[in-house]
Amino acid sequence: MTMTTEIPDRFVRQQELVPRPRITSLSATVIGVGAIGRQVALQLAAIGMPQLQLIDFDAVEASNITTQGYLESDLGVSKVEATKNAIERIDPTITVSTIEDRFRTKYTLGKAVFCCVDSISARAAIWKSAHPFCLFWCDGRMQGEVIRVLTSAEPSSDKCYANSLFPQAEAQLGTCTSRSTIYTASLAAGLMLHQFTRWLRKLPTDANLSLNLLASELTISPALKEAHRHSVANH
Repeated sequence: MTMTTEIPDRFVRQQELVPRPRITSLSATVIGVGAIGRQVALQLAAIGMPQLQLIDFDAVEASNITTQGYLESDLGVSKVEATKNAIERIDPTITVSTIEDRFRTKYTLGKAVFCCVDSISARAAIWKSAHPFCLFWCDGRMQGEVIRVLTSAEPSSDKCYANSLFPQAEAQLGTCTSRSTIYTASLAAGLMLHQFTRWLRKLPTDANLSLNLLASELTISPALKEAHRHSVANH
């Protein structure tokens, strides 16, 4: 008598939070797989995103082990390839395409775009090119222990996001991840995935969400205010 072992449904505990019919009909692009972007990519893989595209020009450095979750064996490897390898260990059935380059307008992106780059000018260029064609857009920003997540999933939120793209000269000096920790990056990614799964369930998304870990303050604003333009979380 031959015994067969039934493979359990890996998504059984999340099926009410991450609707399978919607997520399996989508492809997602993660632009920048550094501190936040790598965590976003791994979390997307864990919840069952079937098609992922990773875009980044950088290679893994020693400091990325502590702040971005890369392994010592990843040193010198391109970040997109190292992240692809990690995704395949989570679920080898996921189709992962990699682009070892900066974002360029010639690239065709997925319908869900997660922008995880570290400058306002890069965000503005990507937004201008991508937002007319994507269905869901989420931008994660981080400085130290301050997180900001901006989401655009409907026309009414497009202007809100566009207002956050002030000239790079007005930004605080330094890159978004010049001071970072893996726990802050993981929280930022989780907040971005939460907005995504809200959208999948056809619930309203938050256009502008800020979390200050040091002050234990969570702020959700329907619109961007001028006072936020020079805050550290804008960066």
